[in-house]
Amino acid sequence: MGKPVCVCTADLSHVPEARRILESAFELRSIEPIESALRRHLPEAAAYFASLHVRLTRALLEDAPLLRAAATPSTGLDHFDLDAMRERGIVVLSLKDDRQLLDRITATAELTWALILACLRRIPAAAAAASRGHWARDEFRGHQLAGKTLGILGCGRLGSMVAEYGQAFRMKVIGCDLLPVCPPGVEQVSFEELLQRSDILTIHIHLTPENRRLIDRRALAQMKPGSVLINTSRGAIIDETALLEALRNGWIAAAGLDVIDDEWGENLAEHPLVAYSRENENLIITPHIGGVTFESQELAFAAAAQKLVDFFRSKPQD
Repeated sequence: MGKPVCVCTADLSHVPEARRILESAFELRSIEPIESALRRHLPEAAAYFASLHVRLTRALLEDAPLLRAAATPSTGLDHFDLDAMRERGIVVLSLKDDRQLLDRITATAELTWALILACLRRIPAAAAAASRGHWARDEFRGHQLAGKTLGILGCGRLGSMVAEYGQAFRMKVIGCDLLPVCPPGVEQVSFEELLQRSDILTIHIHLTPENRRLIDRRALAQMKPGSVLINTSRGAIIDETALLEALRNGWIAAAGLDVIDDEWGENLAEHPLVAYSRENENLIITPHIGGVTFESQELAFAAAAQKLVDFFRSKPQD
């Protein structure tokens, strides 16, 4: 009897250890991370190794009668239809609870800080001007961080890392979390107080049905005029129409986003936030690269691959 088939939409070209682990237990089929490719290959798959670029939907699962488990080298799970997978008894394997591993992965927290500095010091616009030979220092006057209040929504692993960075930059750090988990030196406050006091608000919570569009028009109106919003979590946590209004009228001075809603859309160039960012320097968008470093992906991909292999070895097909 041959090895079970594992369909993989993640790019393994730069993570050979993850590929080696998967090939030790599966017939590995690496495919393009698009829905049409998944639809062609899932019918033969017992396992799926996921990319964030394509969503595993209920419709796709209907054509995957052999699928027993899916693994993702991430903590977020919104690229899976979890209800449909639960109904089918398909096991979902993620890194969400692997704190020992995740404490070694700092990439998203570091990108958060890069976006904060890019917004406060207007770095992309200043760099673009300099590349044109326009050496206009005073046109790109920004703000220093020392003395500002950094608000952290979600004080778990990433929020705690960002809090440490804020303290190193001599900022006052406040945090809001459902649990009393704020790290030392961070004042825990209510959601409303977080909005009202933060000069910079950064989001580090998982997307759930309860917090979808949590940062809506009402929440944005409670934020300080001229404050900055950073999101490296999930795009759907923010009401993007309300954010565009706040950026256009100047209530929010700038936003730095590594995520947008409907990242799986085919024509992202026409996404309202992307279109706005082409013409306005107060919105900086990166293409969900928070966890995309050589070091972080080596750790995350290998760990997720091992989880998938271990599952099949512990529960062989009857």
